[in-house]
Amino acid sequence: MRGAVSSSVETGQTPAETRALGARLGLMVLVSVPAFLIVALLVVAVEGTWTPLHRLDGSASDNMHRFAVGHPAWVQAMNVISNVGSPTVMRTLVGVLAVVLWIRHARRLALWAAVTIAGGALIDVVLKAVVGRARPHFTNPVALASGGSFPSGHAFTATLGAGVLLLWVLPLLSARGRVVAWIIAVLVPFAVGVSRVALGVHWVSDVVGGWLLGVGLLALTAAAFESWRQERGLPRSHPVTEGVDPEEAHIAVHSQEGTTDRISGARGE
Repeated sequence: MRGAVSSSVETGQTPAETRALGARLGLMVLVSVPAFLIVALLVVAVEGTWTPLHRLDGSASDNMHRFAVGHPAWVQAMNVISNVGSPTVMRTLVGVLAVVLWIRHARRLALWAAVTIAGGALIDVVLKAVVGRARPHFTNPVALASGGSFPSGHAFTATLGAGVLLLWVLPLLSARGRVVAWIIAVLVPFAVGVSRVALGVHWVSDVVGGWLLGVGLLALTAAAFESWRQERGLPRSHPVTEGVDPEEAHIAVHSQEGTTDRISGARGE
């Protein structure tokens, strides 16, 4: 008890705030641990050639491929979604965000964004090499892809990228804007994952594994960022509803006010 009180005094937080932070961190752990556990079970099922899983994967891939072969416009649409939501695009977006945040002296936030997306890239490479799953094969494919199949790097990175951008931008938005941001952040990785199965370059379980890995890693790194905030004695935040760094809203307001003042000064107002 004494240790908990001392910790609260050192960080400037009340016991209630400390308990709230612990609850949020616990919630994030409850998200990341089950997500990673399910991914591990998927790996075991894939490696062990679990019949129900392979039957589901095979049936979904065959049905999607038959539809794609007869609908060229659908294939074009899926290609556009897959390309727009590719790992390269998502990593570039998060990389640019990290650079901008670093320049604005939000360096902890920049490091969080960079580490999250870079960690995802490393995990993707390692898992693909370890699992070594073959991609779907068709005699008349509508698209081709190289490398291992599990997990789907597109689904994994789209989930991470959309999640990082969401948790960064939430403090800058109104309540209605946050709802829109959440919808976009969910729809983007969903659409990208569906496109990979529709194009016949991934199994359904590859995509599900990618989604779960993205959610799990995002929750884990967000929890680490929240822990750092506690150590720094910063005001508590609610990552799920307010993003990982509420101070971003104040920075944006001050930056806008500074820009306005400079323009007014230049005009002699």
